[in-house]
Amino acid sequence: MRRTTFFALEIVDAKTREQLCFLDKVEPYSSVGDIKNLLHRAYPHWYPSRQALKLDPSGKPLKNEDILQNMPVGTFATLYFRDLGPQIGWTTVFLAENVGPLLLYFLFYLRLPFIYADCEASPHAVITRACVSHTSHYVKRLVETLFVHRFSHGTMPLRTIIRNCTYYWGFSAWLAYYINHPLYTPPSYGELQVNSASVMFAICELGNFSIHLTLRKHRGDGELVEFTTEIQFQRFAFNSCHHFLTGSRHRKFPLPTKNPFTWLFVLVSCPNYTYEVGTWVSFSIMTQCLPVALFTLLGFIQMSVWAKGKHRAYSRQFKDYPSLRTAMIPLLL
Repeated sequence: MRRTTFFALEIVDAKTREQLCFLDKVEPYSSVGDIKNLLHRAYPHWYPSRQALKLDPSGKPLKNEDILQNMPVGTFATLYFRDLGPQIGWTTVFLAENVGPLLLYFLFYLRLPFIYADCEASPHAVITRACVSHTSHYVKRLVETLFVHRFSHGTMPLRTIIRNCTYYWGFSAWLAYYINHPLYTPPSYGELQVNSASVMFAICELGNFSIHLTLRKHRGDGELVEFTTEIQFQRFAFNSCHHFLTGSRHRKFPLPTKNPFTWLFVLVSCPNYTYEVGTWVSFSIMTQCLPVALFTLLGFIQMSVWAKGKHRAYSRQFKDYPSLRTAMIPLLL
């Protein structure tokens, strides 16, 4: 009968080097997630998602999936603990990020007295068109959050959600202020520009929604969430591909379906970002507003980082991954 070699773990505070607990006879196939649960029993206020465990005080946090016997440690090891602070679930994060812009925009569209001196309705039809487009975009995102996206038990630090909400809410208020301002001037090419941009906006919204429905069918890949650190992205990319490999034998990377909007998968790895950027480009053209264009540019830069990271993860995990695909912009990026 084979004898099991147990591990002894000392968990110390990464800053003070104070010993928090000592775990004796830890089974070798225990995961980091299991160790976090044991620490949680000793310190109930440090729930697992709030913990970061490292092999080195200044190193990267270990993944929950890491197995003790596969780590470069002996039978006696020291793990360094860091408190990540209060955590918020992804569903709550998405709801908070999207409800704010939806409500804030209406304050400016209604031209409330404490915002504008001139409270009369705008004579320009594009103002109403922009409000309808902006509202439909965030209503779609809320519906997706509640009924389409599949979230794991991942969380985001409370301080990060405050920063994210400040960004999204602040930009929404800024662009709404100028679009609904009494001195706002319509686009240079009038109805032709507005109507063309509206059609493009609708196509991109439908495309983005179609991609999210397709991704929902792939376990663990319902949404490419907005990451705030490289570590968060690396964890998500690993988990996403891990689910693909350990799920159904026939489950692979996302592929086009009969829905024409999903045919963009032939050329790019993350068409949801392609359509999302297209949505804001069309909104910029529709309103011809500089703050909208700036918001679009910043969004494009961030989404391109996420898309390239996801593209690299797919390429590493799947040997038969299509070489024609780029990350987000067909044949370019």
